[in-house]
Formats: sequence, structure tokens, C-alpha cells
Amino acid sequence: MKFFIDTADLDEIRDLAATGLVDGVTTNPSLIAKNGGDFLEVIKQICAVVPGPVSAEVTATDHDTMLAEGRHLAKLADNVCVKVPLTPDGLKTCKALSEEGTRVNVTLCFSPAQALLAAKAGASYISPFIGRLDDIGTEGMELIGQIVEIYANYPDLQTEVLVASVRSPMHVVESARLGADVATLPPAVLRSLFKHPLTDKGLDAFLADWAKTGQSILGK
Repeated sequence: MKFFIDTADLDEIRDLAATGLVDGVTTNPSLIAKNGGDFLEVIKQICAVVPGPVSAEVTATDHDTMLAEGRHLAKLADNVCVKVPLTPDGLKTCKALSEEGTRVNVTLCFSPAQALLAAKAGASYISPFIGRLDDIGTEGMELIGQIVEIYANYPDLQTEVLVASVRSPMHVVESARLGADVATLPPAVLRSLFKHPLTDKGLDAFLADWAKTGQSILGK
């Protein structure tokens, strides 16, 4: 399972990329606005840090403008993946860009029917938002299972399931158990995957025992 990080914060991206755990980045207009800076320049800088796919979202809602924006974004770097909303015009744009060789991430997916449409339109990634479904009392992980099952029925479909709106480590674990291809994680959620109280307790014990020896591996 691949890990993307869901942020436009360059400091966070650089720090987490150094772990070797980051396979890509997803952004959206809200994240760009939160962190500030020139949108196009931020995307270029992220692409220079992370060699994997970097999702950059169009802001138009009509097909012609979305297509023009998508083509412009795709020219920023070879690893740009254009992000479009799951609307009729968004899927029309997805088809056109995909046929031109541009990777497309179709976002704001909330049903298996929508996911099937995106795959038929040639999407490289489908982004189901599980946290937002949980927020309205619907089981978000059920959607992931349905999409994975549907896509598995049709091996010719190349669309990868990119789990979005991830809120907790359990979302990540359950996504992996269901066979999702990618999870895009806020930095805080990715960092939380490291944490376990028994790891901390064991390390403290090791360090205490080592200190008693008075030794140093580096001989200082």
C-alpha cells in the first residue's frame, strides 16, 4: 500500500519524505489557501521534493476551463497528477486528459457508482472520502470495500483506489486490509502510525540498561 501525504506544507513534506515512506502528495485548494504562497510555485516545489505523483486540483467547474487548467498544471512537472471533481464535466475532462497521457485523480467520490464512472473515464486514481462519510453517520470503510471489489471484477480497469479524508490509524489499517492501493494521510496521521506505548516503554528500558554499562558505541 502506498502512502501519499495530504498537505501543501513544504516543511512537513521535506521532513516526511526523508523517512522514505512518502510515495506521493495530494493537495487541494483548501490546503493551498491554508499554507499560503503562490499556487503554481508551491506545486513546482512539492514536485521537486517528492518524485511520486503530486495531485494538483483544478478550480474551474466547466469542462473547457478545467481542461485548460489541467493542461497548464500538467506542464509544471512530469509528476503532476491533475485532480478533478467527480462531476459530469470533471469526468469529461478526466477522459480528455487521460487520453493525452496525463494522470488524473478524480476526487470527492462518495459512492461505488461514482467510482465505476471514474474508472470508465480513465482515471488513474479515485479518491473516496471516508472521513466525511463517517461524519454523516455512514460507514466510510464500507465504500472502500465496495470499490475494491468492483474494480477487482474488471482487471482491465487500471484505476487505483486512493483512500482520502483519513482521520485515524485505524482508517489506514482497515484500508490496507481491504486492499486499497493508496492512502493519503495528513502528516499528523502518518506520524501517529509510529506510536505505540510498548515501543516507548521498551526503548526506555533498553536505554536505561545501556546507560548502566557506561559504554559508548562511538567510543566518546
